[in-house]
Amino acid sequence: MTLTDGKFVIQVPASSANLGPGFDSIGVALDLFLNLEVEKSEKWECYSTSEELKDLPTDEQHFIIQIALQTANKYGRELYPCKIKVESDIPLARGLGSSASAIIAGIELADYVGAIGLSKKEKLLLATEIEGHPDNVGASLYGGLVIGSYQQGEVEVVSISDISFEMVAVIPKESLLTKDSRGVLPIEFSYHDSIRASSIANVLVGALLSKNWELAGKMMEKDIFHQPYRKPLIPFYDDVAIFAKAEGAFGVALSGAGPTVLCFCEKGKGKLLQQSLKTAYPDMTAKMLSIDFTGSTVSQLNNCIVK
Repeated sequence: MTLTDGKFVIQVPASSANLGPGFDSIGVALDLFLNLEVEKSEKWECYSTSEELKDLPTDEQHFIIQIALQTANKYGRELYPCKIKVESDIPLARGLGSSASAIIAGIELADYVGAIGLSKKEKLLLATEIEGHPDNVGASLYGGLVIGSYQQGEVEVVSISDISFEMVAVIPKESLLTKDSRGVLPIEFSYHDSIRASSIANVLVGALLSKNWELAGKMMEKDIFHQPYRKPLIPFYDDVAIFAKAEGAFGVALSGAGPTVLCFCEKGKGKLLQQSLKTAYPDMTAKMLSIDFTGSTVSQLNNCIVK
C-alpha cells in the first residue's frame, strides 16, 4: 500500500504512566484515541473539529508533522505533503499521554508515507528518544500494560495483554504541564531510598501479574518516587482516593504527571464506580476506561489494517 492508494487512518490510544511507583517505566494503554485521517495534498495542512485542538498550528509547524518530518529526515526520506484531519478524545495536559500519542502518530505517519519500513522496536526507540522514557509511548505503540527501561540509548519493553482491570479517570478542568509537575521532583535519591522505591515498584508488577489487586493498590499508595512531591499540586487527590476506595476501587494513583487521578477497579465494577465519582465530584469529569490491547494502527478507510 502507498499513499497514492487514497486516504488512510492512523489511530493511537491514550496512556497512563507510572501507576504509582512505576515511575517512567510502567504504562497502560487506554481506550481513548487520537485519530488522523490522511490524504496526499499540495501542501502540509492540519485541521480539526475538536474544540481543544483548534488553536494548534495548521501547517507543518504542527507537532505531529514536525515529528514525521524529523523521523523521515533521520532515514533520508522526503515526505509528500499531506492534508490531515486530526481528532482526539484524549484531554490535553491532563496526564493521559496526549503528547506521547502525538509522537507515535508522527512516527507512524512518516513510516507509512515515506515507506521506511520501521519495525515496532525501531518506532519505540525513536519515540523514547523524543519522550525521554518508554512508558507512555510504549503503551500507545504496543497496547496493554507495558513495562520498559531506557538506558544508554537502548530501550527494552515487555507488553502484557493477559491482564484485565477497569479504571475511572477523575479529570479536572484545569491542566498541568508535565514540565511544571517534574519541577517539584527531587534531583537525586539516596541509595537506601532508591532500593526501597524500586522494591515497591517490583512488588506492584508482581501483584498486577498475579492479579492480587489488593496488594497492587497497596503498592500504588507506597510510591516514594514522585507522588509525595506532586500531590500538593493536586489538592483534591487525597479526597478522591479515600472516596474511590470506599466505593470499590482497589487502588488509586496519579495518571502520569497529573492532574488526572486514576482509580483502578476489578473488571465489571467500573460503571458503578464511575457513577459514584460523577455524583460526588460534579465539577470534574469521571470517565470509565478500559485497557486498549491493540496499540497504534494504520488502516485504510475500509478499516483493513495495513500495518
